[in-house]
This record gives sequence, structure tokens and C-alpha cells, in this order.
Amino acid sequence: MFNILRARIRQGHRTVAYPRSEPVMPPRFRGCPRREALLCRSGCNACAEACPTGCIQRAGGDGWQLDLGCCLFCGACAQACAAGALTFTREYRMAARTRAALLLERDNLPPAEALRGAMQNIFGRSLKLRQVSAGGCNACEADVNVLGTVVYDLGRFGIQFVASPRHADGLLITGPVTRAMELALKKTWEAVPEPRLVIAVGACAIAGGPYRDHPETLNGAGTLVPVDLFVPGCPPHPMTILDGLLRLLGRLQRP
Repeated sequence: MFNILRARIRQGHRTVAYPRSEPVMPPRFRGCPRREALLCRSGCNACAEACPTGCIQRAGGDGWQLDLGCCLFCGACAQACAAGALTFTREYRMAARTRAALLLERDNLPPAEALRGAMQNIFGRSLKLRQVSAGGCNACEADVNVLGTVVYDLGRFGIQFVASPRHADGLLITGPVTRAMELALKKTWEAVPEPRLVIAVGACAIAGGPYRDHPETLNGAGTLVPVDLFVPGCPPHPMTILDGLLRLLGRLQRP
């Protein structure tokens, strides 16, 4: 018993202080991409050609758009940009309420808007989620599981994962939604009592990820069920997922 108490005192408080203070992201973390228009060479298409998922589009001389929903954050585009116009920032707040909001044409994304009205009253203080891996590689699933550890302690915000969709307020979906998981996901969605939410986590769940347009995938959850929150990344950092969930519930007011 004394050894346990001694170890507990030595370890100290492990839970991150977020949202009371900003999190410390790891050195290798790649956040929201940013393009310096003044450095970007007119007519250069190197970043778009290097992108493995085709999420970067060039239009005209200076036209540029990056679809954050299918970005793998692999860094190939930044490496291909000889002018250094394209970089990955330390910005972890990337969740969005709509698919269109992930089309990046500016330096920063606006913070995800909170639920409103009755939905806010119902889910604002307590949210139960059923996690569905719809053909994922287990990377997004692993980072979702991390939220339940002592470091993040998702339960302190009233958010918990449950075993049955009948006990859930919504689904948290990972993976590109394979044909083999289509019926299972649809039945799981139908088993969740109304009103219900859907959260798509990761590039696969948003747009198919590296399996985009493969005949055995549906290119993400949005093709089968209505999505209320999109969390980009491959996989998203746990802090990106947590920030998106708290903003959805109206628990964060600052940018």
C-alpha cells in the first residue's frame, strides 16, 4: 500500500490542463497547412502533383485550394514546394461542422460552431458515443482510444463511449466505410435513438483517405449518414479530436 501511495505522489498530476491552458504539441506534429501567397510561384503546380490524394487544386494564376478533409498530412506538398510557400503550422484546431468548411483557401480555418437550440440543451453537458471502425487501419481508432486515458480523461467533460448504439447519443466513425461495413454502419446508425449525432474522424471517414474512389469503399461516412462534425487528420491528433468535440458541445468559447 505504501509503495502504491509513494508511486502516486511521485507521478503527480498526469491529466493535461487543456482547455484551461494551451496544449504542448509534440515537435513532429503537423497542423493546419498554410500557404504564403507572396511566395507561391504563378503557374507552379508542384504541390498538387506531389499530393497522393489530389487534395490540392490550382486554378488560374494564383488560384489555390486545399481540401483538408482528404489531406493525409504526409508533408509531400511542402517538400515539393521549392519556394517554401507551403508549410504545416502548429495549429491543431481543425474540426469543422460542414464539409465545405474544410476547403482551405486562407491561412486559418474558423473554429467549429457549437450545436444550437434543443440539440445544445440535450447534448451540451453529457454525450454518449458509439465508436464504429468502418474499415479503418486502426490509427484513428488508436488516437480515439487515447482520449480515455488519464492524460486526456475525456470523461471529465461528460463524454463517454458506450458499447451499444441503443445507449448512445451518436456515432463516432473512423475508416473509409468499406462495402463490407456499409450495412453494419447503416444498422448501427438506425439503432441510435433520435436526436442523434455523427462525428467523422480522420481523412478516411471524411473523404476516403488514401482509399478514395476505390470501388470497395464509399468515400467516407457522409455518403451514408449525415455528419455533424468533421475532424481532419491521418490520424488526427487526440487534441484535435478533443477540441472538436468540446466546440461541438459549446464548451469552448475562445478561438
